[in-house]
Amino acid sequence: MTRLTLRHYLFVALCVFVLFLPGRASLPPLDRDEPRYMEATAQMLHSGNYVDVRFLDQPRYLQPAGIYWLEAAAVRLTGMQDRHATWPYRIPSLLAVTASAVLTAWIGAALFGPTCGLLAAALLAVSVLMTAEGRMATIDTTLLLSVLLAQCGLLRAYLDRERDLATPLAAAMLYWVALGCGLMLKGPVVLVPGFGTPLALALVERRIDWWRRLRPAWGWLVMLAIVLPWCVAIGVVSHGDFFTRAVGHNFLGKVASGQETHGLPPGYHLGVFAIAFWPGSIFAAMSLPFIWARRFQPHVRYLLCWIVPHWLVFEAIATKLPHYVLPTYPAIAILTAAAVVSFPTNWEWPRAAWARGLLAAYGLVWFTVGSVLSLAGPVLLWRMEGIVPWAAMLIPAGALPLLAMSGYMILHREMLRAVMAAVAAAIIIHVGLFITVIPQLHTIWLSPRLATLVAAHRPCARTIVASTSDSEPSLVFLLGQDTRLINAAAAADFLQQNQKCGMALVGAQDLAAFGARALHDGLDVHELGQERGLNYSTGRHLAIGLYAVVSPIMP
Repeated sequence: MTRLTLRHYLFVALCVFVLFLPGRASLPPLDRDEPRYMEATAQMLHSGNYVDVRFLDQPRYLQPAGIYWLEAAAVRLTGMQDRHATWPYRIPSLLAVTASAVLTAWIGAALFGPTCGLLAAALLAVSVLMTAEGRMATIDTTLLLSVLLAQCGLLRAYLDRERDLATPLAAAMLYWVALGCGLMLKGPVVLVPGFGTPLALALVERRIDWWRRLRPAWGWLVMLAIVLPWCVAIGVVSHGDFFTRAVGHNFLGKVASGQETHGLPPGYHLGVFAIAFWPGSIFAAMSLPFIWARRFQPHVRYLLCWIVPHWLVFEAIATKLPHYVLPTYPAIAILTAAAVVSFPTNWEWPRAAWARGLLAAYGLVWFTVGSVLSLAGPVLLWRMEGIVPWAAMLIPAGALPLLAMSGYMILHREMLRAVMAAVAAAIIIHVGLFITVIPQLHTIWLSPRLATLVAAHRPCARTIVASTSDSEPSLVFLLGQDTRLINAAAAADFLQQNQKCGMALVGAQDLAAFGARALHDGLDVHELGQERGLNYSTGRHLAIGLYAVVSPIMP
């Protein structure tokens, strides 16, 4: 195979699309970020206001409106705007993760050959972080796609310089349009890899002549033309409050201090890499000598200049979450695949004893992570639900032998076969967890069960629910934008004012205060049902009852 054809790219797209389908419809909204995006999008569709993004009655001024527009388009095209289904909101992330794998294959093939491109796409697609982000209706896989599109334009200019060819206008337009779309998704974050890569190349190579191939004299105007109209509109609507919150608090605040208990020291992203990029993490670590020896080669240098600036920036800022370095994973996957393809057999081990020792320790961590992921499904179902379905046992039965095979191949320096076995194990784990395990963890799906309880006893078509103990965004999305998140006394007052159609969800810890206030208001409240479960966002076990002033009308 001398190059990848359209059939190969379609094959990659189909495989990744199918891989990321399980769990997309059966998985409830995942607290807390995902249902915030979903509910804000639902309110955007309901109000028809596509400028001012809101969650309940509060403005959601964290980033521009791009992700909400994408999700709104998906929901409207599927005709699901009047339902509380999760899967339409997850369509943009499904398409983005599919396209990201295809672009990774293209970049890898352009730099190191077709086998490298296919292997890099596989390593990216099955990584733990990509598996998680690609199934949620959040912003990160769409941002990754914008970064990859910008890198495609940038790489075309870079390769054309190496080949002494003219760079077409389309490559320049792709670069600037991708940056503009990235700005509409997450603001200045896209500029870190978008401008960081050419700046790092300029510092390393001490030349920037190829930068003119991207038409920077007018290209920045294309980028701004995409984002400025909305910026002007939101500036007028919010009286400048959006920029104060989004830039001053959300963006710059994350640089200066850890927000929402996510403040962690430098080295965090390196520490979680063993899990986040699993199963490719051990092969990436083993590829370091290969990469270091070839660091001056143009193709390797380009990828390093893609990875290093982005990684250093997000190690330096105070707030840290694993997905912050996701835009570097395609480049890491390509470099790892390049090393494996260069030495598919007879892999060269480091000569230094300390290096071998570190690699052995990292390999032990890698195998432990894989074993835990393989066994996690059956163990969780047994501990939380008291069941161990035979289908869940297929996960360790299929994955553990493949992991052992991969480890055996690594020890015998059969690296390409080892990667393929590890990828196969990851596919079994990910698909098995999302098909047979996660949907059956009823204990943690408290908000969906509460929504079902409300639906079973709803006295009016427009019933409004007040919740005292469960204030998770998932509950708001499932019950609707009229949901009231209030304290126990306010919930009793709410029922007094809405005796016919009002309902209240009250936890055991709030029941005394709720009952006292209801008695004070002269209400005779009835418990219509109760649900118990674990709030996985806080780790608290909750018992929440549904209360109304009148008993439900029997059919």
